[in-house]
Parts: sequence; C-alpha cells; structure tokens
Amino acid sequence: MKRALGPFHLTCLGIGAIIGTGIFVLTGTGAAGEVIAGSIWRTPVLNFIQSWVGHVPLVLGRPGAGPAVVLSFVVAGIACGFAALCYAELASMIPVAGSAYTYSYATLGEIIAWIIGWDLILEYAVGNMAVAVGWSGYFVRLCGGLFNLKFPLWLVNDYTTAKGIIDQGGDALAA
Repeated sequence: MKRALGPFHLTCLGIGAIIGTGIFVLTGTGAAGEVIAGSIWRTPVLNFIQSWVGHVPLVLGRPGAGPAVVLSFVVAGIACGFAALCYAELASMIPVAGSAYTYSYATLGEIIAWIIGWDLILEYAVGNMAVAVGWSGYFVRLCGGLFNLKFPLWLVNDYTTAKGIIDQGGDALAA
C-alpha cells in the first residue's frame, strides 16, 4: 500500500484525535459558568447542602473561568504536545504501525500490552459516554427551546437523580 499521508496530514489527524468533540461540549459553560437551579429550594440536594453549609446559597451552580479558559487550553495544549512528542519518539524507535498497545508490546511485554489495550478500550468508552452526555444536554435544550418539547425525567437523567427530584415533589415529566 502506498503511503499518501504527509507530515501536514498526520499533524491534522493527531490534532483531531487529541481535541475530539470535548471542545464543543463544555467550552461555553466553562467560560461563562452554569446555573443548575435558579434557587436552592428547587433542587433535590437541599438537605445535604444544609447539613454541611451554615447558610443556604441563593443560586446553585458553578462559576465560570471567564478569559482564564484560554489559559487552561494553553496548559492542556502543552500536555498534549508532550504526549505527541512521546508518540513521535516511539514511532521512530519502533517502525511498525500501531498505537500504545503495539509500542508497549514491543518494549514492555505481552502482559503490560494486554493491560494497556484494555485501558484504551475503557478510555474510548468513557470518552464516548462524556460526548453522549454533552450531546444529549444540547439536544434536550434545543428541543425545549425550539419546539417546546418536554422529555420525561427517566429519559433525561439517571435513575437516582430522577427519583430524587420526584421524591422532592418535582414534576415527573419536566426536563
């Protein structure tokens, strides 16, 4: 098979693999913050918060990082650059096509390679779950905003969260 990918193509492929879809999922809420509930009285965790906090906050959520999100992207980019340099070094030392499994098999043995292979499978599974959670959040908000659709709690949340909201007197069909 003829090699058709050049350095530019491989660099773009590596950047796409590193960035993934996570950049689209939480960048906005990371910069601006997120209000989970307009009032603490609407959340199912009221008793828990009152047990360890002396006062009840008016808004439950997380603050945004604002312009400091750029700094976090720079730090993450430097870490990804180091990982890319490690892969470049391994590719030059072991000239076979492969990934972490192949490189660990050639250098550390079969058992470690087997462990790393399963770690890669778990990594991809967790990454796909994170993308699915982010995508479903966008989809629910899009359907609620454009078409005024309400999804049932059991479809939007996990079982424990939905049961907690319903037990606190929340609407079972609200999303």
